[in-house]
Amino acid sequence: MANVLVCVKRVPEASGQILLTDDEQSVDARHVGWTVSAHEEAAVELATQVAAATGGSATVVTVGSSDAVEQLRNALAVGCDSAVLVEADTTAYGPADVAAAIADVVRAHEADGNAYDLVLLGNDAADTGDFQVGIRLASTLGRPVVTGISTCAVADGVVVARGEGPDGTEVFELPLPAVVAVMEGGVAPRYPSIPGRMKAKRAPIETVVPQRVPTGSGRVRWKLPPPQPSSVEILGTGPEAAPAVVDLLERLGVVSR
Repeated sequence: MANVLVCVKRVPEASGQILLTDDEQSVDARHVGWTVSAHEEAAVELATQVAAATGGSATVVTVGSSDAVEQLRNALAVGCDSAVLVEADTTAYGPADVAAAIADVVRAHEADGNAYDLVLLGNDAADTGDFQVGIRLASTLGRPVVTGISTCAVADGVVVARGEGPDGTEVFELPLPAVVAVMEGGVAPRYPSIPGRMKAKRAPIETVVPQRVPTGSGRVRWKLPPPQPSSVEILGTGPEAAPAVVDLLERLGVVSR
């Protein structure tokens, strides 16, 4: 039996024009819808598959505002058994903060007797693309981690993960408990059924308020300086310009007499 925790993030739909906030630090999603990234859709599917194959359970967690309950219920509708919302203002959160918040959930559930053998995440989020949360989470929990994975399966206390490398398919075997970051393409996410949606609508959502003070992303906004004005000096035309060219090269230190 393998209990799986799968992590998702509420991100703006990328089907329309992408606009940035005034400080250019995040996506302005006022005029678009919300979803989870394709990598995380694949991670949710793998979580439900592993749980079903081993007789375990799949729990979905997100760090975000109360609006992210929509994404949690979508995951419940396609097979996750329970959901956790770490309610926080993610504009103040960087990858290290998100990883720490998820680690706190893992530790709290473990203390209550609900340990997670496998934690699945998307390889990176569709809005920030930090590629850091999975590795930071594994480091915080002291667990092995592998990224860029297409499929995985659990048997005999080991997770076998497969991903595409430069020379073809790569296979990794990690002892449980472990952390795996998933890329889209290995599995096809399922669509929620009507009974699944009805069940998800009634399902309770565990809500957690983090106690940590976030450190932030550390991002710095860089601006290109305005172009410097340039001027052109015509030294002359034809052979008569040769002395002027020599004088210029001497001033530049290119030649000397």
